Amino acid sequence: MVIRLKDTAKLFGITIIACCAVFVCTLFLSYNIDLAAIKDEITTEAGMAMYNAQVLMGKVIAAVSGGCLIATSVVMLLFYVKNYIGTHGKELGILKALGYSNIKIARHFWIFGLSVFVGCILGFAIGYLYLPTFYQKQAPDLQTLIPELKVQFHPLLAFALVGAPTIAFAVISVLFAYLKLKSPVLDLLRERQHYKSKIGGDGKEDTPFLKDLRGVTLRSKKSLVFFVAFSAFCFSAMVQMSFSMDEFASETFAVMVLSIGLILAFVTLFLSLSSVVKGNTKTIAMMRVFGYDDTTCSRYILGAYRPISYIGFAIGTLYQYGLLRLMVSVVFEDIENVPEYSFDFKALTVTLILFVFTYELVMYLYSRSIKRLSVKSVMME
Repeated sequence: MVIRLKDTAKLFGITIIACCAVFVCTLFLSYNIDLAAIKDEITTEAGMAMYNAQVLMGKVIAAVSGGCLIATSVVMLLFYVKNYIGTHGKELGILKALGYSNIKIARHFWIFGLSVFVGCILGFAIGYLYLPTFYQKQAPDLQTLIPELKVQFHPLLAFALVGAPTIAFAVISVLFAYLKLKSPVLDLLRERQHYKSKIGGDGKEDTPFLKDLRGVTLRSKKSLVFFVAFSAFCFSAMVQMSFSMDEFASETFAVMVLSIGLILAFVTLFLSLSSVVKGNTKTIAMMRVFGYDDTTCSRYILGAYRPISYIGFAIGTLYQYGLLRLMVSVVFEDIENVPEYSFDFKALTVTLILFVFTYELVMYLYSRSIKRLSVKSVMME
């Protein structure tokens, strides 16, 4: 079969996202399970209020953060399966021409689930090793309200966070590959990809070429639009949230939130922009042939994603504000001495400055990679 283990090395972004998702879920779900084990030992009203707040907070964070990361992993997985079929159409088309059925070819795509397995096992192992420290740092004041928690290993939780996602992602890979392989054999052999959008539209509108090219670049690969927006979303939400963590949680938790946010932001941004440049090499080559300089190529190919990133930043800002408001007004509603939360404009300003500087620096580095593209080598592919 044409799928090899080294082909899955490109899926390290999924591995990292899965690792972060399982790490977060391991901490909070383990904490909730161990907390439930000592519920009968809590005798005070204040202790029960804190217990309910901690359980609800764990559920909210695991559901929102873990669910968001899992959904992102699914989108990224589908993108890579589709991209693999698009770039290996000739090999797959030959197999179909030789009589192999779609399902017989598609079943080999289970190997894409290995990236999820590696990420899940790493996230669970790191999370489990960090649990003793997490229990101490999670809420130091709890020791006066509830009995001390002891770390326990939960086999069912391990399967739910490692085994189940691996199986699910392997099945998703096979089913999606099966659907994509239904394309005609000739289309696969020619590595022909169907896009609804085309430069020039239907002829009813006289749209300038460069403006039309910007729109086609965005519409042709909508998954890349999602990844660029998601990278900005992670940067915005996690960095701003880390500024407020010192009031509602420990400093360790703030560092964890910041670290996960930056890792996800940079991984998805680098992967998406690399795919943008690689997927538009022939377009860039043709623009050079027509006399456009490298700055113009970069502005209308890479620059097409700039507004998307700032939209993602804005959504991340609203997300972190809504999540923290939910925590204060619902989760800690019955807890005394919890500080009021209001929108932190200082955190927004600092985060926005950091984001603009970082994003524009990354865009500049990738624009230099466009300058290094050889028209001759691209056209000979």
